[in-house]
Amino acid sequence: MNDIYLDNAATSWPKPESVYRAVDHFNRKLGASPGRGSHRRSVISGQILLETRESLARLFNIKDSSRIAFTVNVTEAINIALKGLLEPGDHVVISSMEHNAVVRPLHALKDKGVELTVVRCSPDGTLDPSLLEQALTLRTRLVCLLHASNITGTIMPVAEVGRIVRRKGILFMVDAAQSAGVLPVDVEEQNIDLLAFTGHKGLLGPQGTGGLYIRPGLDVRPLVEGGTGSQSERVDQPDFMPDRFESGTPNTPGIAGLNAGVQFIQETGLEKIRQHEQELTDALIQGLREIKGVILYGPCDSRRQTAVVSFNIEDRDCGEVSFLLDQKYGIQSRSGLHCAPLAHRTMGTLKRGACRLSPGFFNTMEDIHKVIKAVYEIATSG
Repeated sequence: MNDIYLDNAATSWPKPESVYRAVDHFNRKLGASPGRGSHRRSVISGQILLETRESLARLFNIKDSSRIAFTVNVTEAINIALKGLLEPGDHVVISSMEHNAVVRPLHALKDKGVELTVVRCSPDGTLDPSLLEQALTLRTRLVCLLHASNITGTIMPVAEVGRIVRRKGILFMVDAAQSAGVLPVDVEEQNIDLLAFTGHKGLLGPQGTGGLYIRPGLDVRPLVEGGTGSQSERVDQPDFMPDRFESGTPNTPGIAGLNAGVQFIQETGLEKIRQHEQELTDALIQGLREIKGVILYGPCDSRRQTAVVSFNIEDRDCGEVSFLLDQKYGIQSRSGLHCAPLAHRTMGTLKRGACRLSPGFFNTMEDIHKVIKAVYEIATSG
């Protein structure tokens, strides 16, 4: 039985061969710390970081690649931005589909005087920009919005929200965990002041990689201070990007792999990747919709969502369904609350959770047909 991996919303797999080669080459042939010496291997390691920053800058239309700081994942990037930017008395607006990577730091900041407003989305995850605009006040410092839901795949109106908040002089932060490498992300066109992203999902890189873009002129306090390899004679943290946010030795082999993933996306074409994932998503939705007892969540339209499809089977526990898919059919999915209880409350599934299927670029239509058959057998097995 050949496994079918449909958990790409958690971590994409497999990776392009070039990603594996880049990580292996660094570990076998280089292995040095970037910015921690003037010898050849250290210099080459530093060049890897620079090249990756420039690849990401091209992908996100960032004019100055030094405005990208590497992090271990999107969660760290979000924490740096929220905790380094917000002050007591600031007001933040988010949607009711946000991941705990946003909700938990903001909940912690509420104890320090930060006010939070959650704008209700429709049960399929759709956000009405006019409702978000109504939630803005004179004290609103920041709007933080995910680009696409990790449960329903619902694509948020990032460009429209960006125009609204820019017009009102409010900062705009986007959580691109589910969209980077899958949907167009343009910090200029979408008026994004802070962009948090992870490397191990749509960007096709290894785990332990991610980053935060901070637009010029925006002052954010670092979450961690320490050695940066720069201004070592000083005891205070460097005040320039990206060193201000990159204390300690970075995950250079992972970043080398991330660069290979981004280059694969650019060579393949974002439109081609998106089209393939849309075709798989539409086929999956159509097949599941025809199975009696299956309940689908989200827009159920690949034009309005990423390749994320969540469902339940009437009178069946989602954990049991996911377990059977894995153990009996070799299909890897994810069940439960997906670290997003706010979103499940919006969907009406907080008590039962859901089973999530998330195909990726390396899945095939044959995979989708096998999954539909497996869900049918589970749904009709009593």
